[in-house]
Amino acid sequence: MAQLVQYIFAGLTMGVIYALTGVGFNLIYNATGVINFAQGEFVMLGAMFLYTFQEVLHWPPFISLPLVFLMGGLVGVVFEYGVVKPLIRLGVITVIIGTIGASVVLKGGAMLVWGKNALAVEPLISEKPVAFLGASLNTQVLVVLMVTAIAVAIFWYFFGFTILGKAIQACSVNPLAARLAGVPVERMITLSFCFSGALSALAGGLIAPITLAEYDMGTMLALKGFCAAIIGGLGNNPGAMVGGLLLGVMEGLSAGYLSSGYKDALAFLVLILVLFWRPEGLITRGKGERV
Repeated sequence: MAQLVQYIFAGLTMGVIYALTGVGFNLIYNATGVINFAQGEFVMLGAMFLYTFQEVLHWPPFISLPLVFLMGGLVGVVFEYGVVKPLIRLGVITVIIGTIGASVVLKGGAMLVWGKNALAVEPLISEKPVAFLGASLNTQVLVVLMVTAIAVAIFWYFFGFTILGKAIQACSVNPLAARLAGVPVERMITLSFCFSGALSALAGGLIAPITLAEYDMGTMLALKGFCAAIIGGLGNNPGAMVGGLLLGVMEGLSAGYLSSGYKDALAFLVLILVLFWRPEGLITRGKGERV
């Protein structure tokens, strides 16, 4: 029982990171119809920013983590103005290729700035492990789950109960109708990129003390986040959360009971099965759509 609890919490920790990354994919996809292949680099930059704030500048975590969130939002806005806006009139495929190029540039820039070595980041809370049902849980795991729950609650309230949040949703459903109703669509798209970058950077900052910060860590996290978005239904943010948690728990159990070498293959096996069996996603209702 203790081992099962340990594996589940380990899976949930990675699952919330996949979920936040998947929501980041959805925010940009809903706003522009584009799959952002640089999403993983937003996660990587979040980890690198946390390393810089905590280990280089020696700022406390309660300052560093909010700054990571803000810096991620800034990166998202710069990315939209520097990569997406100049290419969007040339078509979605051109923009997607542009995001691939931007991913390579961001990864190379991070390698030059922070180096190739993995960077250790101090835990956000340095406390003794907590005993739960016979399992010993690292306090960093609990911090990841708690901060993610707070972020999800804030965004749920924002999109569900504020005028600005509903305006962003209107732009994602029908941009033309939103524009005719007086909604500044371009500004809403910029906000979508801002929130996408902020959430992904937050994911990177949360996971850095557990897995270390590396310049190339974003690639696999982006693929897992994309799997979470597809499993839950592309464009469906609650679905991405469910898909990320499901994927994380399955990885945790497979790593614990089988082998850690299978956990990456498991994510793509689940993705293939979902695309064959229910291409619209496990949560989304409706007909399948090619993506």
